[in-house]
Amino acid sequence: MGEQTAETDTRRPVITARAAATFEPVGRSVASARAFVRDTLQGWGFPDVIDDAVVLTSELVTNAVVHAGTAAEVLCARTEDGVRVEVADRYPERELPVQTPGRQFGGFDREGGRGLLLCAALATRWGVEYSSTRKKVWFSLDLPDRPAGTRSAGPALPAEALPVAEVRVRVAVVQIDRSGAISAWNDDARDLFGYSADQTVGKPLTDLAAWPHTPGTSTGIAEALALSRWEGSYGIRDADGRVVPVYASHLRVRDTEGAPSTVCLLVRDEERAVLQSPVRSGSADSGGERTSADPFEVFIGSPAPDDLDGLLQRTVERARDMLDGDAAYLLLATDDETELEVRASTGLPSARQRFARVPVEAGTGRYGSARMPAVHDDLSAVPGAVPLLANTGMRSVVTVPLKVEGRLTGSLGVAAEAPRRYGNEEALRLQFAADRIALAVESARLGELERLRRGSLSFLVEASDLLAGTLDRDQTLALMAQMTVPTLATWCAVYTIADQSSEPELSYVLHEDEDRIDGLKALLSKVPPPDPVPTPGARVWTAPSETAHAAALRTSLRTLGLDDHSGRPPAPVASLATAAAVGGETVVLPLVARNRVIGMLTLGKPADDHFRQEILELAEDLSRRAALALDNARLYSERTAISQSLQRSLLPPELPDVPGVEVEVIYRAAGEGNEVGGDFYDLFPIRDGAYGFAIGDVCGTGPEAAAVTGLARHALRLLAREGFGGPAVLQRLNAAILDEGARSRFLTLLYGELWPQPDGSASLKVVCAGHPLPLRLRQDGTVEPAAEPQPLLGVMDDLELYEQTVSLAPGDVLLCVTDGVTERREGARMLGDDGLTDVLAGCTGLTAGAVAARVLRAVERFAAEPPSDDMAILAMRVPEPEQS
Repeated sequence: MGEQTAETDTRRPVITARAAATFEPVGRSVASARAFVRDTLQGWGFPDVIDDAVVLTSELVTNAVVHAGTAAEVLCARTEDGVRVEVADRYPERELPVQTPGRQFGGFDREGGRGLLLCAALATRWGVEYSSTRKKVWFSLDLPDRPAGTRSAGPALPAEALPVAEVRVRVAVVQIDRSGAISAWNDDARDLFGYSADQTVGKPLTDLAAWPHTPGTSTGIAEALALSRWEGSYGIRDADGRVVPVYASHLRVRDTEGAPSTVCLLVRDEERAVLQSPVRSGSADSGGERTSADPFEVFIGSPAPDDLDGLLQRTVERARDMLDGDAAYLLLATDDETELEVRASTGLPSARQRFARVPVEAGTGRYGSARMPAVHDDLSAVPGAVPLLANTGMRSVVTVPLKVEGRLTGSLGVAAEAPRRYGNEEALRLQFAADRIALAVESARLGELERLRRGSLSFLVEASDLLAGTLDRDQTLALMAQMTVPTLATWCAVYTIADQSSEPELSYVLHEDEDRIDGLKALLSKVPPPDPVPTPGARVWTAPSETAHAAALRTSLRTLGLDDHSGRPPAPVASLATAAAVGGETVVLPLVARNRVIGMLTLGKPADDHFRQEILELAEDLSRRAALALDNARLYSERTAISQSLQRSLLPPELPDVPGVEVEVIYRAAGEGNEVGGDFYDLFPIRDGAYGFAIGDVCGTGPEAAAVTGLARHALRLLAREGFGGPAVLQRLNAAILDEGARSRFLTLLYGELWPQPDGSASLKVVCAGHPLPLRLRQDGTVEPAAEPQPLLGVMDDLELYEQTVSLAPGDVLLCVTDGVTERREGARMLGDDGLTDVLAGCTGLTAGAVAARVLRAVERFAAEPPSDDMAILAMRVPEPEQS
């Protein structure tokens, strides 16, 4: 194997562990490769070199899957003094540049050579190896020396200042496998919580954990178990059903087979000093003064969460701990500072509170305004003073505002179950903390709003494109619902209003869980629709949740055998699942187009959930676009319906039965939505024993051609029934067409009269005015024209036309077509009269219907593209007498 390296890999270290993976040549493989290397090195306990290894792997895999365009093979090898990573691809012809005295790498801003430049800058050793089938770039990273000695230390304290613990400190060690189930449970865990290992191993940790989780944040138990390290408080339900507050430290590890698991160390919450990591403080140089800690980091901890939800959740937890409270919450002000929106809480049934909104000014006086600090000694004495804490068991609360440059940006509160827990001193402490974090919270909020608005713009652009791409009403309704669920809401219902005198009609229902759609539709069909109020913006609609809860309660009572003696009529049937599905906040947005309410867009959340203000604003923008798209679809549908109705009036009614003659007609109008074009046909009784037939082609297509079609068809019937012969009928029709002036169109027409004869034959008189000649198929398979060409109509005033007599013997077929058949093309080829003659010659013995179908099939198969011209086929056959 040829080798070309920046440093020859002369020393092969002993490999103690390997991990390998192959990644497809697609862009997302780069992120997957980064995650693979990060997880591998984290499992091996190499956090010091993870960042460098991930950066180098990212560049090298990008070279393989993006620039070389092949799969990338990544191998991680653990050695005694570090780690070696190899990235191989299958494109050895694409050589990588190496650093030689006469050649320098490109800079970091160049596409080529950047991966090797990084290797040279970051790796301890690196190289490139080529073979006939693959190219491999490798790099090694040595672990930094870890000096023995003190990692962290605290000052010596007197005994009375030490944390209080029981005589024996128990540290529960619980191991959780990749599925979230308990795989190990030590004796201290048994003593702390009352369960033996046999009772817990194999059960999900979620069965025991009482997790202080706020929906929508990134602090759930599943997320915590997936992190490489996690530290914090939660509860464990013991064997007696009580919740034991614990302080936990989680460490993510990987076994020798590569399977990840999490080791959880747990102590009683009051003994958290045993596990809690010391807070980072300012460092002191030798002989220098100790730097003061940042007040923000003292309160929040370092490093501070870099996302808004994480920062707010950390804030309420620290505020609760600082004042030794039982619960805490944080609300953010809307842009106009008129309302506060619940964004984080701990110790409260927060699922029903998140994104709920309360007014900034709830009453008179300082205690009714969120702009001033407030202390409530006993909430039971003033019910409703803090609606957020209603029915939570909290008795005392202290709240302080968050302000930035004098503007209210939020409110922070701490509550306790005991009365008279807080006073002015606690309010001052909490206000001091709020002042320290207000700017950071506002900065994070603005960053989140910017990301949301960018995402909203992208969402609205895509939504507008999708809505503009259809004029079908039903498809527009489906798109409206599919764009809102689950992006904006859990479920959606669209009501439409046909006209100002009509009631709203439930037109479309969608839920993110398809199994809930039928129950939701049944429920909403029983609930009176919302009022079609044109006022812009979202308004709350409580009817669905109230009806669902009432119906579910009555269903439960009947299930338990209890009768409802309320005297109220039976409620619509609703299961508990349906009640939960619509039990949250429901809002209605009007669909207003052209100054008229044409419907309502209804969005809903599941039980006890609320919409955030930014989502409602985005939904309002979407509703305006959707309303215009829906109205355009309605107008198009109405226009199409009118057009199709008018077109159908131009088609002849059902064809009459002609004794002794089989008749079949096939008609195709070109153009989307067209039922009638420039081609037409007709067959009608003239008088006893006589029938008129016609097939024609008006120059052009569309409504103008269709108008001449109607004129010709009705004039033919009227003139023929007045007793005029074929030439006279066409001459008078020619005059009528010329009278149309600028609206007139050229017209080719084959008109004839048919008389079935007693001997089983049929006699015909035909006039062919500029039209493709009719073809007669005899029983012996010969095909011949049945008429001679004459001038077309709509060109000259004086026409000299004559009729010709044709006789059809039993078994004969007369085929009449428009030029959409004979002029069928594919490139330079055309079916033509000869091609049609060949097709008809093979139809001996077929019925009139089979002849017409075979001609149509031949036309369709002649070219790959669909026909672009109107087409009419009229076949008449005199059947052979049945053999006795």
